[in-house]
Amino acid sequence: MAKMNGSTTTLGWSGLLVRLLAALVLVMATYNPEEKSYYHWVSQNLDSLNAIMAFAGVALLIGWAIFIRATLRSLGLIGVVLAAAFFGTLVWLMVEQDIVSPNNIRAFTYIILVMVSLVIGMGMSWSFIRRRMTGQLDVDDVD
Repeated sequence: MAKMNGSTTTLGWSGLLVRLLAALVLVMATYNPEEKSYYHWVSQNLDSLNAIMAFAGVALLIGWAIFIRATLRSLGLIGVVLAAAFFGTLVWLMVEQDIVSPNNIRAFTYIILVMVSLVIGMGMSWSFIRRRMTGQLDVDDVD
C-alpha cells in the first residue's frame, strides 16, 4: 500500500478481502441459520445471562457501529439504498430464473446475510475504491 502524508491512499485486493471477510464474520456471528450465533446463544439462555454474554454483545455492537458508520459515510444514504435495490433485484432475478426457490428459507437467509455483508464490507472500502477509480479524495483525506 502506498502512503501519502501519513495516510493510506490505496487499497489492495487483500485489504478489500479482509474487510469483506470481517463483515461476513460480524454478520454471521450475530445471526445465522445454523443456530451458532450470538442471537441464538442469548435467546436460548435468557434465564442465565452472564458477563461474557454481555461482553460479547457489546463487542458485536461496537463492530456493527463501526461498519454501519463507515458505510453510511462512504456510500451515503443514497448509496445504501442503491446497493439494497441492486441486491434486491438480484434476488428477484435469481428467483425468476429458478436459481433459488422462494420456498427455501435457509437459502434465502444465507443470501440476505451475504448481501448485508457485501454492502457493509464494500462500505468500509468504498472511499478507497472511489479514490482509485476517480483520483478524487474525500474531504476527510485532506490535511
